[in-house]
Amino acid sequence: MSLLSAGLSAGRRGRVISIGECMVELSRGDDGRFGLGFGGDTYNTAIYMARLGVSVAYASLLGDDRYSQGIVDLAKAEAVDVDLIGIVAGRTPGLYMIETAPNGERTFSYWRDRAPARELFNGEHALVVASAMNSAQLIYLSGITLSLYDAHGLDELEAALKAAKLCGARVAIDGNYRPRGWGVNDAGLTRARQVFERFFRLADVALPTFDDEQMLWGDASIEATTARLQSWGIGEVVIKLGANGAQVCSDGTSVHVPVPAPVTAVDTTAAGDSFNAAYLAARLNRELPVAAARAGHVLAGAKVGYRGAIMPRTAMPQDQV
Repeated sequence: MSLLSAGLSAGRRGRVISIGECMVELSRGDDGRFGLGFGGDTYNTAIYMARLGVSVAYASLLGDDRYSQGIVDLAKAEAVDVDLIGIVAGRTPGLYMIETAPNGERTFSYWRDRAPARELFNGEHALVVASAMNSAQLIYLSGITLSLYDAHGLDELEAALKAAKLCGARVAIDGNYRPRGWGVNDAGLTRARQVFERFFRLADVALPTFDDEQMLWGDASIEATTARLQSWGIGEVVIKLGANGAQVCSDGTSVHVPVPAPVTAVDTTAAGDSFNAAYLAARLNRELPVAAARAGHVLAGAKVGYRGAIMPRTAMPQDQV
């Protein structure tokens, strides 16, 4: 079932809830020095959705240090609701560093094994988040979100999603498969496949990247990815293809949506996150999927011209603000 066929934007006025982890970001600049920022895939999408006028909250756990406060302060400054961010005394958020190649492709190094975000669905704050999900318009998460939680946390998240769907909420998931989050061995691959299928079967909208699907599932073609996701009951599938555009499959049709113009990338960090934000914002504004994908390309094309996950607000495409 697609967002529009579900009557989401027309009839249900709750906010979007984005679930996951935000970290301290160190991004190397042209002079070799690192600049300090904050980022995380679902956090990035929440900020870009808020910039596009969507009412959105971020759900996570942080520490009580100054960097955790910086994450909260940035969210507030970007009009992202922070009432679903819990604080754990004595803890600190994770950290990641971005290195970019001359073509803008990025690689990450992480320090995040004890980040409190991993425990979001293992304590009392889970009840706060689950209750809020019941009145949400849309719940957004990613494969990285799923990689954070232990078996109990995943059980609690699944129960909360099922309850929210019964209350009328819809679910959108970005695959975002990162092998190191699951274990770079056969057991890690098997577990990732099991968890992905379990949660994608709850999704109304799938927003995977084809390269990730190839890594996780060995898909030989876009058609294979589409067929698998549709066999799980997902009515709206948008497969991101990087510079080659996106394949949009909805309501029995499949359309390739090219990028509007070539882009010179400085840093591809959050390209998919910003695409997802613009796509979902357009769909919630009753745009059709192809038009929403074009909006996604425009925002992602602007984002990759800047270093780090969150580009300056002044760099947002003017027709999207």
